[in-house]
Amino acid sequence: MATPTETPPPPTPIFLRLSYPAPRVLLVRMDRPKDLNAMSTTGQWEMDSVWKWFDQEPRLSVAIITGTGRAFSAGADLKEWNNSMSDDSDPKNRMGNSPAFKPLSRRLGKKPVIAAVNGLAMGGGCEFIVNCDLVVAAEDAYFGLPEVKRGLAAIGGALPRLIRSIGLQRASEFALTGRKITAQEMHEWGLVNKVVPKDQVVDEAVKYAEMIAQNSPDAIICTRAGLRQGWETASVERAVEWTLEKEFAELQRGENILEGLQAFSEKREPQWKASKL
Repeated sequence: MATPTETPPPPTPIFLRLSYPAPRVLLVRMDRPKDLNAMSTTGQWEMDSVWKWFDQEPRLSVAIITGTGRAFSAGADLKEWNNSMSDDSDPKNRMGNSPAFKPLSRRLGKKPVIAAVNGLAMGGGCEFIVNCDLVVAAEDAYFGLPEVKRGLAAIGGALPRLIRSIGLQRASEFALTGRKITAQEMHEWGLVNKVVPKDQVVDEAVKYAEMIAQNSPDAIICTRAGLRQGWETASVERAVEWTLEKEFAELQRGENILEGLQAFSEKREPQWKASKL
């Protein structure tokens, strides 16, 4: 289903394919299957521009990220990384130090992103899912942070977030051993919402996205901000205050709160306006 947008999406000629499977829903597909959807520097810049556009596009409320082929993503392109280590360029420009490096694993953003994990999610690909708002995984998907086996470290944002999500001991087991974790184990640990057959993983993610997208676009942004503040900050009460001062204050000045309350009083479905938050 085509979804009109107010502004055209950024070009994605190398790594990504964009589509609109339901109203207000964006599907981002990593499409480099021969390389297990590993991210080159060019691919990372595409990701960076797509997420920035998604957050600013008022006619979209939720996104899904998935991969083509047997992998979700194997993470950074280690061949390119190795080549960048052997040249004489400024270390600040090497893969891993680029401003676009890990554009989803360190993304704060305004709107929710659902991971539809169709296959292996390793390294940076696994760091993506740690920072996604919901995760649907195929039964045969598996996850890992094998950086320690390659002389690297998972510096894309996953390490502190894993502590908050699954605790020190499980996070340590995950990151220090570098072992593969099954989808079912990730579900038991609380990092995966639902495990489904491989051919249903995107459809199940779309179902979640549709449930989210039918709600007020302003309320989605405000609610996610409250959740994220609680996850990213130490003080629960301060997280509430920040959300009240910013997103909730903007929500109360918008049209959608009035529409939602009036629709409830009139016993009808609300007709939401594009968010201005």
